[in-house]
Amino acid sequence: MLTIKSGELIAKTEELKEANDSLSASNGALKSKIKELNESNNAVLESDNNLGLVIKELAETNEKFAKVNKELAAVNKELVLANEEIKQNGNMQIEFIKIASHELRTPMQPILGLTQIIRSKIKDTEQIELLDNVIRNAKRLKQLTDDIFDVTRIESRSLNLNKEQYDLNEQIQTVINDIKNQISIRYNNNAVKLSFETERKEGNGVFIKADKIRIYEVISNLLKNAIKFTNEGTIYITTEEKKKKKKTGKGGEVIVKIKDTGIGMPYNILPNLFSKFATGSDFKRGIGLGLFISKSIIEAHGGKIWAENNKDGKGATFAFSLPLSK
Repeated sequence: MLTIKSGELIAKTEELKEANDSLSASNGALKSKIKELNESNNAVLESDNNLGLVIKELAETNEKFAKVNKELAAVNKELVLANEEIKQNGNMQIEFIKIASHELRTPMQPILGLTQIIRSKIKDTEQIELLDNVIRNAKRLKQLTDDIFDVTRIESRSLNLNKEQYDLNEQIQTVINDIKNQISIRYNNNAVKLSFETERKEGNGVFIKADKIRIYEVISNLLKNAIKFTNEGTIYITTEEKKKKKKTGKGGEVIVKIKDTGIGMPYNILPNLFSKFATGSDFKRGIGLGLFISKSIIEAHGGKIWAENNKDGKGATFAFSLPLSK
């Protein structure tokens, strides 16, 4: 009996030992869990602290942004006022130039007219030369005045176009006839020649709808420019039609080219050739308004204008395109 009880006690003791070990293991796991929870809690507290710092920094940043926005608003207000002032000054400047141009043009016609009348009555060669000098410079001043007036119209968007349908070839021939006299005076008749070619057969014109006076001005400007830089040789004027697109029936245009055999253009001036007051080179004499005005007129008609040096190294070619009449 004692042996049986002793065995039971030993078995019970083993069970209790296993239970104790299991409890010890559970206790260890609980301690580990408690440690993890404590660590998590500390991390949460640290995160809360960091979040508080972030919120504080964000509030400070927002305050700085508000201050900057307030300063920007003040600067923008000043800019608006400055722009208004600039606009008013620009309008006053344009109005002044218009008035000044008009006042300069008014006495120019009688000066030219009376000087030419006096010249026709004088026989003395020396006096004629002096009067020719007066007439030549008076014409230059009149052209300058007209150019400045045109620029003010372009910049104030008041350049009105009186479009009509006409034959461009006939107009080019008219410009050539008008300008030949200038060539004969400057180059003793034979030094520079003008050659006009068109792909159209005689009797057929190239019809456009445009402002006749303004396109005359462009052709005259480009021809005078070519003459100015051609000491001798031939200036070729050509017109070429580009057909309309087959699908739409639109896009037809005429291209006018004026090719000279002069000195050509420095490559550094090409990018700004048609800009206002683009001087600073021996190539651009004067104040540089003629090409700027020509560009504005052509673009107002829906065309384009460009220039390039000739591939053979002799002279340059100026060209512009205009839409054909529908």
